[in-house]
Amino acid sequence: MENRTLAGISEGECARIRAVDCRETLRCRLTALGLIPGTSVTCVHRGAGIAAYRIRGAVIALRLCDTSEIAVE
Repeated sequence: MENRTLAGISEGECARIRAVDCRETLRCRLTALGLIPGTSVTCVHRGAGIAAYRIRGAVIALRLCDTSEIAVE
């Protein structure tokens, strides 16, 4: 299986969350935002060190260093 992360998806690309593997405080924050396994996510904009994703109908900006710990398929 390919090891893709949320940080690696391109603008306009859609992916499904497979796992959130990060420190507990960040995992709690991301879970509260709706980033749980099985959730569909679309990258709507990428910038320098940050990207905006459509998650469950809301657009949320996240740091790419944080999204590099979220496995997608």
